[in-house]
Amino acid sequence: MKVITNFVTSAAAPHQFPTGIVPEVAFLGRSNVGKSSLLNSLVGTKMANVSNTPGRTQTINFFTVNFGAPKPNPELMLADLPGYGYARVPKAIVGEWPKFIEPYLADREPLRLCICLIDSNIPPQKSDLQLLHWLQTSGRPFQLVGTKTDKLSGNKLKQSMMALSREFGSELLPYSVKTGTGKDELWRKIREAVATL
Repeated sequence: MKVITNFVTSAAAPHQFPTGIVPEVAFLGRSNVGKSSLLNSLVGTKMANVSNTPGRTQTINFFTVNFGAPKPNPELMLADLPGYGYARVPKAIVGEWPKFIEPYLADREPLRLCICLIDSNIPPQKSDLQLLHWLQTSGRPFQLVGTKTDKLSGNKLKQSMMALSREFGSELLPYSVKTGTGKDELWRKIREAVATL
């Protein structure tokens, strides 16, 4: 499946969010979870900037998506949100994030699914649990995705995914940027979610 993406805008305030009713899927996760790498793997091109310094994404970046061929109107919008938790970003900047991230997650009408990325190599993090609790109480649909799964062997990966699923109370979809494992399944989840618009 050919995926055509185009950058739309970066937003650091609600009034900068794109207008329109194109269905959106948001990508969230801790600053070092591999969010940009997963996004690039998913669309098959370098869409999001990958950095060795966690926390480089400091705005919500919006990208349009078409499948197969360019079309007059996009079929989907992807939103790449700033990472949370461990981020080498000045506190003054991090302090501004809730002013546009929380309104986006709470009030954004076209938002159909939140993809929450969890590092499959580490124990459950308090910040991840807090995010999921917030999404659950807000009634936002979400899909948990376990990243960096190629770093674990078969049995260790299975044990890790089961433990994380128990802790979060929701099944994780395993994803590997290196092998492409989970890519087709994640696209299926996304397309199912936006088809309800």
